[in-house]
Amino acid sequence: MDHPLFEIELLPDVVDFLERLDGKTREKIYYSLKKSQFVRDRELFKKLTDHIWEFRTLYRSRHYRLLAFWDKSTETVVVATHGFVKKTGKTPGKEIERAEEIRRGYFNSGSKTRKI
Repeated sequence: MDHPLFEIELLPDVVDFLERLDGKTREKIYYSLKKSQFVRDRELFKKLTDHIWEFRTLYRSRHYRLLAFWDKSTETVVVATHGFVKKTGKTPGKEIERAEEIRRGYFNSGSKTRKI
């Protein structure tokens, strides 16, 4: 198998979000995350702003999103900030703002993550 294009680290809010989901949904999201590491596909991983990206999973007619940003300080790593179920056509601005705030805090203090 080829090397992944990037590593993914999960911040605690993402871990909490995933743990609240049922097992099948969680498995589908993990599958999408892993797949996004090996293929370039905007349906799986899409740029939203200059700094914020979203991992996209559609499962049972529900749109699950994990917002993320790149940390290239030591290696190519994508850090997932938090997750939510998308209810509208456009990613809510408040979710993007939350991801930006988490990103700023991450770079200011360094944060504990879980790599997948």
